[in-house]
Amino acid sequence: MGGEYDVAIVGSSLAGCTAAILLGRRGLRVALLEANRNPAAYKRMCTHYIQSCALPTLQRLGLASELEAAGAIRNHGNAWSRFGWVEEPEPTNRPSHGYNLRREILDPLMRRTAAKAPGVDLMLGAKLRELTRGPDGRVDGVVADRVGRLSCRLVVGADGRFSKVARLAGLPGRESRNDRFAYFASFVNVTIPHGQSVQLWLLEPDAAYAFGNDAGVTVLTAVPDKSRLPEFDDDKEAALVRMFEGLPDAPDLTDAERVSDVVGTRDYPSVTRLRIAAPGVALVGDAALVLDPVWGAGCGWALQTAEWLSDSVAKPLVTGTDREIDRAARRYQRHHRMRLWPHQFFAIEFSQRPRLNPLQRLLFAGAARDPWVADRFFAYGTRNRSPFVMLSPRMLARAARARRAVR
Repeated sequence: MGGEYDVAIVGSSLAGCTAAILLGRRGLRVALLEANRNPAAYKRMCTHYIQSCALPTLQRLGLASELEAAGAIRNHGNAWSRFGWVEEPEPTNRPSHGYNLRREILDPLMRRTAAKAPGVDLMLGAKLRELTRGPDGRVDGVVADRVGRLSCRLVVGADGRFSKVARLAGLPGRESRNDRFAYFASFVNVTIPHGQSVQLWLLEPDAAYAFGNDAGVTVLTAVPDKSRLPEFDDDKEAALVRMFEGLPDAPDLTDAERVSDVVGTRDYPSVTRLRIAAPGVALVGDAALVLDPVWGAGCGWALQTAEWLSDSVAKPLVTGTDREIDRAARRYQRHHRMRLWPHQFFAIEFSQRPRLNPLQRLLFAGAARDPWVADRFFAYGTRNRSPFVMLSPRMLARAARARRAVR
């Protein structure tokens, strides 16, 4: 066993498969390592929601049409707060939609596509054991079950929030407290109000989502304040259904039937890594940054960060030195910070606050009344624009004017 590769990617979920496909297409030899031996394995702790910010990546991968053929739903959404519904207008200057598709379909589809990509070797049951280093201390390979030692010029950690690659490479993460927890399950025979494929309720302090998915499945997601943990510990399904039955414009659950386990976690802190690149190593997806699940950005960011890294390191991997590869990985790290850390900052602030802050109240109230404000509100909410778009003088003035008109 063993072998020589340009890149070893640890983890074959969305981020790992995206990086493997894009790097393989650039003529590189890619080892795609997956700890699970089952090619149909999929991530369970997920709301199956891909933000529209990732649509260009999916189109570049050539997967948008395949997702739709597999039943993926083009997602658009509405958001409810105490100021009423914010209706998503027809998008301007941003991707038109994202997708809702269950991970039990999406993950195997991505894995099959990666395995067919030129230069990519998918290695199932290859659980990472250690990273190897050369005389200069730079990571130069991996050791994994079933495949032994693989030498490479770059190791990509795409192995999730508890990334072993990050730990072995000395890239620690800072956890930020989250005062909410999350549980969700899939149901059939659910009618979502407003006919939209995504509905968000911000109940202060609780939150809830309804995601219309493929095959007539609706994923109901509860993100309550931790004061409600005893209620969910007693009976998770009953507590989940009760929460939705009490929502404004609630989904019709009269004939609802649960078709999955109730999945979730009692604690889901955000994780921010100061560094996501080290000599011979780079991190993507949840291995690089973990966001509060109430915002549903994990799938989209997995696809995008893998694309950003691939674009940064592909050329030096083909023609450059190890030093040039590491320099490119640091450029990716800077780009990652610039694009995602502002979103992470505001998400962490919200995860530790039971009520909307004054700025959020102003923007929700304005977006509920002014379509121009709502368009920019959703541009930020779908992670297509920086949060700082919400702080522009024009945005604040329009929101304030709309709120005053209602009063």
